[in-house]
Amino acid sequence: MSETSGQTIKTELEETQGRNLLAGRVYTNLNQLVEYGYVEKGSKNGRTNEYSLTDAGREALRDRRYWERRYVAGTNSDRLGG
Repeated sequence: MSETSGQTIKTELEETQGRNLLAGRVYTNLNQLVEYGYVEKGSKNGRTNEYSLTDAGREALRDRRYWERRYVAGTNSDRLGG
């Protein structure tokens, strides 16, 4: 993931989930991911925060995908369209 603003992340989440999200909740979650070391937070122009995935974040996503393939997709493939 390249550096992306919080607003861009919020918009993409809303589009993929088909619902409106509270900006405060999105930023709280992003800050939590920063605390866990999964995301880095930087400043673009002194007022816009940008976020990028860390190596630890990429590894966590790989682990999650593995878990989903192993435990979710294999057992519920008819419900998940698989």
